[in-house]
Amino acid sequence: MLYPELFRQLESVRWDMDKDIPWQSFDASLLSEEQAQTIKMNAITEWAALPATEMFLRDNRHDSDFSAFMSIWFFEEQKHSLVLMEYLKRFSPQHAPTEQELHEVRFDFDPAPPLETLMLHFCGEIRLNHWYRRAAQWHTEPVIKHIYTTLSQDEARHGGAYLRYMKRAMEKFGDEARAAFTKVGVLMASARRTAQALHPTNLHVNKALFPNDTIQSRMPDPDWLEHWLDKQIKFDAVWESKVGERILHNLSLLMNRSFKTVQELNRYRKELAATLGPRPEYQGA
Repeated sequence: MLYPELFRQLESVRWDMDKDIPWQSFDASLLSEEQAQTIKMNAITEWAALPATEMFLRDNRHDSDFSAFMSIWFFEEQKHSLVLMEYLKRFSPQHAPTEQELHEVRFDFDPAPPLETLMLHFCGEIRLNHWYRRAAQWHTEPVIKHIYTTLSQDEARHGGAYLRYMKRAMEKFGDEARAAFTKVGVLMASARRTAQALHPTNLHVNKALFPNDTIQSRMPDPDWLEHWLDKQIKFDAVWESKVGERILHNLSLLMNRSFKTVQELNRYRKELAATLGPRPEYQGA
């Protein structure tokens, strides 16, 4: 089981919200209305770890090890939401999200193939690590800069934990796991931005609720993410390419092959698909 080791590793580097955040360094002159609004939106987005955890537990009932790991992931992701809300409550209380705004992003996700979902969230952690690094650079107020840097480091560690479970899945399921990971990897490693940001919170997850079935569509401002990325933190093609490079690098290590481009990864995906044949449509766990 990976859970006991991951628990010890993540416990050893876990930060304390009271002791490790330099609240006393706050400088009100360096926090704008615009910046405070984006902190609110990030706090609500992080709250979406709640429905994601419910999905993971439902779709991975066959895997108690991974389900136990969710206790760590869920705790740390909800803590991200909490520290952002604490910042707002202290320094910009008018922007603190309401309980209803938080609850709005909790809804049922349709069942999905566990291997594809695992890869999707691995890529999501890499992307969020880079988004938060850019957010830390964009912000001018020192406490929130420190918070975003701290969160980005957590997301990198979470990505590493998901990678451990991906390696284990390959040992168990072989080419079936490789096919799932490369399929999602081709989509998520594409350097050129699609019409919408490629992140789990921006994907449709409940047919019955369409089109109001993404986390972002249920935000107080459904359009904020694209504006945040394009106009505020300026997550441009250079930064987008960094995300793709990290995904390709990790898949290369995982599969013991070199994928320098998405095209190379896609060729390998097609090789696997030809070997495995068509996969049955997923009907739930």
